[in-house]
Amino acid sequence: MSGILPEGKIVIAIDAMGGDHGPPEIIPALSSVLAQRPDVAFRVFGHKDLIAQQLSKDPALARAVTIIHTEKTIGSEDKPSEALRASKGTSMRMALESVKEGEASAAVSAGNTGALMALARIVYKTLPGIHRPAIASVMPGIKEESIMLDLGANVLVDAETLVQFAVLGAVFAKKQKKIDKPRVGLLNIGSEDIKGPEHIRAAGEILKRIEFPGTYHGFVEGDDIMKGEVDVIVADGYAGNIALKTAEGVGKLVKHYFTQSFNSPLAKLGGLIAYGSLRKFKHQMDPRLYNGGVFLGLNGLCIKSHGGADSLAFSQAVMLAVRLARHGYIQQVIEDINHVAGQETFLNPQAAG
Repeated sequence: MSGILPEGKIVIAIDAMGGDHGPPEIIPALSSVLAQRPDVAFRVFGHKDLIAQQLSKDPALARAVTIIHTEKTIGSEDKPSEALRASKGTSMRMALESVKEGEASAAVSAGNTGALMALARIVYKTLPGIHRPAIASVMPGIKEESIMLDLGANVLVDAETLVQFAVLGAVFAKKQKKIDKPRVGLLNIGSEDIKGPEHIRAAGEILKRIEFPGTYHGFVEGDDIMKGEVDVIVADGYAGNIALKTAEGVGKLVKHYFTQSFNSPLAKLGGLIAYGSLRKFKHQMDPRLYNGGVFLGLNGLCIKSHGGADSLAFSQAVMLAVRLARHGYIQQVIEDINHVAGQETFLNPQAAG
């Protein structure tokens, strides 16, 4: 272990060995975060020599880092059950345990998603009253960005769990977007009340009646996701993951067509003339700026970075962790879940009628 962290800092635990690139991309990402947020410090878990090699290039960052050496890592191909059995002493598990022990406010990893969720549930435990944790992320939109969940943690859920997701997403949106009453919509195959499976329609009926941290907007369809007309989009993990992967695919398609359209000398000349606008477009479409899936509903903060994240993408995941840690997300969720669960119209739907 090396480094002495000053008091009064927001400390983030980093799994430096997760993902496709490890310290060569993760450590420069921390340098970028520190430049924006000098009130942040890091506990970095992984092979000390590999981490120290990167830190030697940035003395300022080295002063904000404590290295905790680990010999073991969890591979990207490891099954969650296998990873759990062999998790003791790994960089991923030790980063999570650092949060549990109060040594850090949040953990960030680009490692194996299934293993990370399984370990986070064991180390953190779910919050009181929460049935299942969910994965949430920020989605770009025409009007403004939205929060979407669940993105794959729970394939099948009931109406009550969807309502809990609405609470989790609304609190997340309040912290992320700095708004008082986020607009919450349920992803469905139509906007009419009679459309969709029973658990989605039942969740909509509950959200119409109860008081929760947001405002219920109603059903939203797949083509509404990128419009940005609601602040939170709630789905089960099956539909949410398909929607996410479809959006990623569309982004790649747009990039492909965009690149192909500039393969002639005349098109390249036009590109030079419109360079400023094209640069802005490229920035807006950059998926790295939306990297970072939050595990919501756990008694501790964990951010999942994309496994192939470069330094820019990983820095966005760390910045998300910093924002949530600073604004007391966990305690707010506990208070709001207790408030929702105690309402008569939630416990007994007939009470509303």
